[in-house]
Amino acid sequence: MTHQIPDFPELQFGSLYCIGRNYAKHAKELKNEVPSEPVVFLKPRSSLIFNGDSVKIPASSNNVHHEVEMVVLIGKTTANISTERALESVMAIGVGLDMTARDLQSEAKLKGLPWSLAKGFDTFAPLGNLAPYHSATNLSDLNLTVSVNGEKRQSGNTSDMLFNVASLISYLSKHFTLTAGDLIFTGTPEGVSAVEKGDLIKASLGNGLSTLQVHVS
Repeated sequence: MTHQIPDFPELQFGSLYCIGRNYAKHAKELKNEVPSEPVVFLKPRSSLIFNGDSVKIPASSNNVHHEVEMVVLIGKTTANISTERALESVMAIGVGLDMTARDLQSEAKLKGLPWSLAKGFDTFAPLGNLAPYHSATNLSDLNLTVSVNGEKRQSGNTSDMLFNVASLISYLSKHFTLTAGDLIFTGTPEGVSAVEKGDLIKASLGNGLSTLQVHVS
């Protein structure tokens, strides 16, 4: 795959930071505790795919779930930034899917192991178009939806995030140096469910600001 960002060809994709349990109802539906600080994990760049591509269900999993998320593109090197200034680092936003092999994740949780295999398969980070961020955009009031074969599965709003975008960027920047091209998958609302081969997944952020369509194979 190319590492060049389709909507911003001057940049290449960097690290993929992901936030778990950032919506209280989603944490509860998976019987997880609501966290007191962000839960962070990573995906490899090889998991990225784009509009029209296919999510491939791995042979090692029998239970792959969709998780619709707002994705933030970082536009400049950012370290130790305050919450008040954190949004200065945002270049664009889009809709994404954190595909998850739920059976493998559950097994890893029981053993106290990392989630990397469950989250990081090739094609497990579908990403829609990235829309330039403007300061007038309220990142804490954007609708998120996903449907499978025309049936709505998830519907939420970023106002329900436990940790908003500014606080996430500030938190991450105090542990890692963020660089231009990094992506932050900011968490998913409740309603995650399984997909099967042959399914068509459609996702949207901000009433069409960013859209995504992928097949499952």
